[in-house]
Amino acid sequence: MTSPVWDPAQYLRFADERTRPLRDLLARVPALPNEPAATVLDIGCGPGNSTAVLRERWPRARITGVDNSAPMLETARTEGEPTAEYLLADARDYDPAPAGPDLIASNATLQWVDGHLAVLARWAHALKPGGVVAFQVPGNFDAPSHTLLAELRRSPRWRDTLGTDAVRTGVHRPERYLDALAGAGCAVDVWETTYSTLLPGPDPVLEWVKGTALRPVLGRLTDPADRAAFLAEYGRLLREAYPAGPHGTVFPFRRIFAVGVKR
Repeated sequence: MTSPVWDPAQYLRFADERTRPLRDLLARVPALPNEPAATVLDIGCGPGNSTAVLRERWPRARITGVDNSAPMLETARTEGEPTAEYLLADARDYDPAPAGPDLIASNATLQWVDGHLAVLARWAHALKPGGVVAFQVPGNFDAPSHTLLAELRRSPRWRDTLGTDAVRTGVHRPERYLDALAGAGCAVDVWETTYSTLLPGPDPVLEWVKGTALRPVLGRLTDPADRAAFLAEYGRLLREAYPAGPHGTVFPFRRIFAVGVKR
């Protein structure tokens, strides 16, 4: 599938909702080895909303945000967390070892990374003793937002344009993450939560996925008429799956969390 072309403004339409899981994740992170002057990596930092949360928690830390999207990093530098350092790099290939991190944090990034269990092991080995790797990933790939998208892409109208390959690499069951981090020498805490998020406005689930899961699809819909037709059809399916209520549209969203402390 075409690599996503990220739109920081679209992603940040639901900044609070996208950042809350990170806050819940960091609440389970213990004191770091070199606090208050810890070295913190935010891998997959996007537009810097996650980096800003890390700065709140560790105001004196040396924080580096890593992302493979230049537009996202530009927004991070100017609007996200301007006091952090930023690096254009891909999580698949980035080696955190030279930084000697006390914490590697990743907020909703690893689902895009093929073979990310091996990446997690590399991150864990790069930590200082007592250092922490902490991440959360979406666990909603069986939800209508994703299954309807996959079905629509496979339909006769769209399969030639969009193909039938996976939109995302996906994620593993929670116990696979526990095994991976334990095998890398960490004491591990893994859990999952389903958020019942109340989204305002018209077609809010469509607007949500425009910022994430829909990015590779939009990259292939280069004809404006095709893009409008696809979004109209997909939007109708989402309205049926997630009907609006008197207070907004309820969007259930399962997420998987893991914190590993290097022994």
